[in-house]
Amino acid sequence: MANMSAIYQYLGAREEDIAWLWIAAPLTGLIVQPIVGYASDRTWTRLGRRRPYFLVGAVLSTLALIAMPNSPTVWMAAGLLWMLDASINITMEPFRAFVGDMLPPAQRKTGFAMQSLLIGLGAVLSSALPYVLTNWFGVVNTPGGSLIPRTVHLAFSIGSAVFALAVLYTIILTREYPPDDPEAFRAMKEASSGAGRAFREIFRGILSMPKPMRQLALVQFFTWFALFCMWIFFVPAVATKVFGGIPGSREFQQGSEWGGLCFSVYNGAAFVFSFVLLALVRKHGARGIHRWCLIAGGAGLVLAVLLNNQYALLFCMLLVGIAWASILSMPYAMLSNVIAAEKMGFYMGVFNFFIVLPQILASVGLGLLMKHLLGGNPMNAILLGGCSLGVAAAFTFLLRDVDDGRASAGS
Repeated sequence: MANMSAIYQYLGAREEDIAWLWIAAPLTGLIVQPIVGYASDRTWTRLGRRRPYFLVGAVLSTLALIAMPNSPTVWMAAGLLWMLDASINITMEPFRAFVGDMLPPAQRKTGFAMQSLLIGLGAVLSSALPYVLTNWFGVVNTPGGSLIPRTVHLAFSIGSAVFALAVLYTIILTREYPPDDPEAFRAMKEASSGAGRAFREIFRGILSMPKPMRQLALVQFFTWFALFCMWIFFVPAVATKVFGGIPGSREFQQGSEWGGLCFSVYNGAAFVFSFVLLALVRKHGARGIHRWCLIAGGAGLVLAVLLNNQYALLFCMLLVGIAWASILSMPYAMLSNVIAAEKMGFYMGVFNFFIVLPQILASVGLGLLMKHLLGGNPMNAILLGGCSLGVAAAFTFLLRDVDDGRASAGS
């Protein structure tokens, strides 16, 4: 994902078009995640409840990762991003429910913090790969008939192999708990069989979301709008405004690789801060932790614009990494303690609405903002993202009915 905006620009996309090309990812999540969550709640096979979805998603994601850097056109790359994001959703949505399935309420904050730690570690390695291949291993970036550099090709190939092996490791070595009452489980499955019944139940479930989930919605909305501003425009901002490059130039390639390295730094910071989170959640509520982490992330994005220096960006990304560690864990920990176990997958999928709706808004609106209000300067989109994280932090004060785990912290 750290390379996608650069891939689009290598293939000829303009900066005001990049946001539109990212719209596949949130649209896919909006459709796929509730359906997959609903289906996984009602699945039980020899592989278990969630693991069949891990497997299918891993196979499809691996194929998309291999094909992505071989795209000859912008629109083929956009189509493959659509396939890739749908496949990752099939794997990752049940993964969040999986943590809730396997752990009692008192341990869920710790479980989601550990998941955040491992996500950060993987993202550190993946985001830095093009920079590492060029500067540590001397890979020569002669495209060889492709507009996309060889380091990006290699990074995607390595990523596909690691992704497939990691998911297979989980599938093979993890055992899921069967339904507590098999008869009740079969009755629930039969009562909701058929596409018509399933979609009616999904629609009713969306309308009857628990109140704490609705309270988390505004926090998630502004958080993920900010993240999409960063993911879409940070690498182009570094390549064009810090390194002074244009697509196809040596400076642009160096800036893109440095932007990937910055993404590695924020993911590395998330990895390290996850250890701190493991300690904090034993003594403090998730609401307060999440609020201060969002403030740190917003400050990091604002400082990235104000300082506008390649080395200062590394410090800014440390602050963003603190927010990212909390974003990956605290909202899900709060939510998992207020939803019924038999609807864990479904409501984790519905919760994704408040992630993908701001991303759709960003995909549709940021291109127009870039053209008419932001002066074509991607750094201004990063500033907008920093302000949005500040708004998200302010909305945490509205989380009155969310169980943040204080009562169970000493369990």
